[in-house]
Amino acid sequence: MTLDPEHLVGRTVGNYTIDSLIGQGAFAWVFKGHETSGHAPVALKVLRPRYAGDPEFEKRFRNEFKIASELRHPNIVRILEVGQEGETTYFAMDYHPQTLGERLEKSGPLAEVEVVELARCVARALAFAHEAGVIHRDIKVDNVLLAEDGRAVIADFGIAKTVSGYASATGQNMTIGTPHYVSPEQAQGRKLDGRSDLYALGVTLYKALTDKVPFTSTDWFELARMHVEDPPEPPSVKRPDISSRMERIILRLLAKHPDDRYESAGALLKELDDISDKARATDTFGLTPGSESGGTNLARTRSKRIGIWAVAILVVVGVALLVVLVGRG
Repeated sequence: MTLDPEHLVGRTVGNYTIDSLIGQGAFAWVFKGHETSGHAPVALKVLRPRYAGDPEFEKRFRNEFKIASELRHPNIVRILEVGQEGETTYFAMDYHPQTLGERLEKSGPLAEVEVVELARCVARALAFAHEAGVIHRDIKVDNVLLAEDGRAVIADFGIAKTVSGYASATGQNMTIGTPHYVSPEQAQGRKLDGRSDLYALGVTLYKALTDKVPFTSTDWFELARMHVEDPPEPPSVKRPDISSRMERIILRLLAKHPDDRYESAGALLKELDDISDKARATDTFGLTPGSESGGTNLARTRSKRIGIWAVAILVVVGVALLVVLVGRG
């Protein structure tokens, strides 16, 4: 049984060749690879041997990712295949070169307009998945991929559900979700619905704007307590230029009780779309003549208005002169 992920580099699994290791998680390794015929790039997630060799975990892994592979949406990573090659259990998915976490580490916090678009992408994906009855359970900056065309794409639907089911079935004490992003109800082991994903999205947006998460501790139990009990510091304390509306959205997502958050990802998306629409309207209003077609039309409108005012002034002056002349006569 292979113990070192580097030993997998250069090997072929299914229809894919493994090129390089690009990430490691608690349950799987992530490789960049390519289709053996055609050479299209792919990302390959390979179960660590400990879990690939466990029939219960491996079965749940394959079942959950079969469900995830049926979630076809532009903002959800496309799973190409779930398979097994000898002792290697893997799934192949579309390759995206960067995660949101890597982008923040490289360039620092995002502009608010970028965060709004990021949030819209994730909200669309969550609305679609929740409608299909699938909860992600582990939304975080490392599970938000950035596509080359600018889209944000969610990865890893299925991992947290696999771990949760495995822990329940075997009685093993396993951390489910990422401690800095877990919702209060997740930290308490209560039943989850889509609003738990919205809380984790709130933490993700907080991080995207401030480069910090709302709560930090080296102790898992203390961190869980903070999520359950402590109010988050408003992001404007760390990022004074954030708009009051964006801050309200994030703080609502971070509400302790699910009923105090948005009732659904669709409701959140509606508000984000409103912000985006108003931003576009403001940009159009501020166009300078000739800057683009909208600017040309604006310039023409202004010219027409100036012409109308000029004619009106001439009429008034003409009437005044006529009155004077008649008076003299």
